[in-house]
Amino acid sequence: MKKIVFILLICLVAVLLIYNISNKENDQILEEENENKILSPLSGISASISKVERRPVAVMFDNHPNARWQAGLSQAEIVYEFFVEYPYTRYMGIYLINDPEELGPIRSARPYFITTLLEYDPIYVRAGGSEEAKEYIEQLEIADIDGLTNSEDAFFRNTKVGKKSPHNLYTNMENIRNAQIGRGYSSTGDYEGFNFYEKDTEIQGDNGTTIEIKYNRENSTSYIYNEVDRVYERYKDGEAHIDEYYNIPIVAKNIIIQQVKTKPIDNEGRLEIDLVDSGKGIYISNGKFKDISWTKGSKDGKTMYYDEEGEEIFLNKGITWIQIIDEKSDIIIE
Repeated sequence: MKKIVFILLICLVAVLLIYNISNKENDQILEEENENKILSPLSGISASISKVERRPVAVMFDNHPNARWQAGLSQAEIVYEFFVEYPYTRYMGIYLINDPEELGPIRSARPYFITTLLEYDPIYVRAGGSEEAKEYIEQLEIADIDGLTNSEDAFFRNTKVGKKSPHNLYTNMENIRNAQIGRGYSSTGDYEGFNFYEKDTEIQGDNGTTIEIKYNRENSTSYIYNEVDRVYERYKDGEAHIDEYYNIPIVAKNIIIQQVKTKPIDNEGRLEIDLVDSGKGIYISNGKFKDISWTKGSKDGKTMYYDEEGEEIFLNKGITWIQIIDEKSDIIIE
């Protein structure tokens, strides 16, 4: 009997030793993984150094009703929604740490998108553009990947989604990165990111769990706060906004509404949007909103967002949607 007890004690000690060694090894692995990760300057999300230190990518997304929904848009860390020709809007997604397997539909450039992307020094992915935008790209020597002229082999017509040209031009991040290398573009970008809270923070402000932005009578964007996941679920023209490829809801941790001056400049309805300027805005996160202001001093300067005390705002870590709207657009927040 004593021998059995002794053997059992030895076995117990051995198990404890193995358990402790295993835990130490796991802790060491976790420490090593954490040491090799840093925060993305675009979202504050932790990712490998190799991904965070590479060059951002700015992708133009078609938002015509015949183009919906978009593939890979959920993987962008920052997304802008701008007016284009009435009554439509268009998206520009900024990518760094994620590598979507499908992106699209891809659409054309406008000058104000370029003024915005200069803040990120990215690879610019598009399909053509207005004449002014194309001149702008050439003059500024933008690292450009155009599906209509200089990198057609990086794009494909997606015949599986039931869309017709021009609303079916797609690509993926692997093709973009390969085109970046093939065209000799720099592997890193020179830009400044956002400030982020260390911990998830409830901002000081009024309740904002439902947001509706009316771009015009035929075009609206809405958000509804999901209290469980602490993100805003996105709706476009009254329909839930879904990622076409990943089949997941489009969500935002932060929403910035930036009010700007706009005016039509030609018979096609193309617009001039004053981004090198200053104005009012709203910051929304975690069910709260507060008034802010914005300023951009030069075309390649960073847009700065300030609270009412004049301090640069901090964002919560996660995806940010920046809604560029006209000063006369209707905003309903409840």
